[in-house]
Formats: sequence, structure tokens, C-alpha cells
Amino acid sequence: MCEICHGICGCLPGCPNAPEPKGVYRCEYCNEPIVEGEEYFEFDGRHYHEECFHDCAITILLEECGAKHGVAEDSENYF
Repeated sequence: MCEICHGICGCLPGCPNAPEPKGVYRCEYCNEPIVEGEEYFEFDGRHYHEECFHDCAITILLEECGAKHGVAEDSENYF
């Protein structure tokens, strides 16, 4: 029995004595494991932590999906 969480057949989740959760995927952005129970995004066969995907979504769109970034300028050709 664990002295901290009183788990009989292993420690309860959140106990400092509990084993690290199992990694299911590896994040393409930070290279850390995405563990069981953690939300993630998958894009083009690659996996990202939810937070990492938000951090790099613009880069993904620019580099891999052909999105463009620019500065609007007045043009006589538009209207």
C-alpha cells in the first residue's frame, strides 16, 4: 500500500509515486511524448500536443499548405 495515496494495487493517478503515463505518440513540434489521456492534433500523419499545435499552426499552414502572408497595399486593380 502506498503511504501517500493509499493505493492498494499501485498508486492512484496524481500520486507523486505513480509511474509516468505511457507515451502514445511523439510531438512533432517539441519532440516530447504525447501521453495517454492527453489531447492532441494529427496533421498529415504527424502528431502534436494541443498547445504545440496552436503554437505552430501558422507555420504549418505557411510551409505545407501553401498559405501566404503579406502586407495589404493600395492597388488600382482591386476595385
